[in-house]
Amino acid sequence: MSKLIKSFKTAPKYSIKWSNYFEIYENIFRKFVNKKITFVEIGIGDGGSLFMWKNFFGKKARIIGIELNPEAKKLEKFGFEIFIGNQSNPNFWENFFQEVGMVDIILDDGGHTNLDQIITTVECVKNINDGGLLLVEDTHTSYMKKYNSSMKYNFVNFSKKIIEDINSNTRMNFSLKKYIYSVQFYESMIVFNIDRSKTGINKQIISGKIDNQIKDLTWSANDEVLGKYKDLTKNKIVKNLIRFIKKKIINDKLKKFFY
Repeated sequence: MSKLIKSFKTAPKYSIKWSNYFEIYENIFRKFVNKKITFVEIGIGDGGSLFMWKNFFGKKARIIGIELNPEAKKLEKFGFEIFIGNQSNPNFWENFFQEVGMVDIILDDGGHTNLDQIITTVECVKNINDGGLLLVEDTHTSYMKKYNSSMKYNFVNFSKKIIEDINSNTRMNFSLKKYIYSVQFYESMIVFNIDRSKTGINKQIISGKIDNQIKDLTWSANDEVLGKYKDLTKNKIVKNLIRFIKKKIINDKLKKFFY
């Protein structure tokens, strides 16, 4: 039994976690153990997980809990900092970070609605130190109607949009790419890694002399999917038509991976 699971099972207060979370926790949080960090968990309930985190991260860690129910303030007698507020309210987050300052880790185990998870991400990533992260749990709720005002605007789709934002040079109306360096997807969990120094447009690095003796045949290789249409690409008159056909054939082969 790992130290983290043991700490969870022996906590003096009640808490619920999914079994596959613990290995992920240990892998992504390992570098923070015994470091002077600020850790924030949203949705603490009776507070059992706070004891687990305190034991896991060590004495140097500042452990903060956020809960909607004011009863959670009772946990302060155990040495935790407890804030009562609504995670889907930007004003709460503004006041929270004014008081607490920048943090290193935020774990969202709160309300799980699309409004809760998206507003929390939008408001929190800019207040996380470089090298830190935001972990959002129970993302399977994106596929449950009772947690979503719109299935189209669920949290997983929002996270996919962040991936597109990171990888595209196109300016989007809303962007978090200047904060988020990378995203990790797990079953029921999404992790946003924060590092402003590593974001931005990549620059090519070239080695050796540029002589292009070996021609790039990327699209020639893809032409194989055209079959009998391949030879027509030499005819300039139908070049645009063939380009359309080529894209359609390739898309027909790929679209099954997107549903």
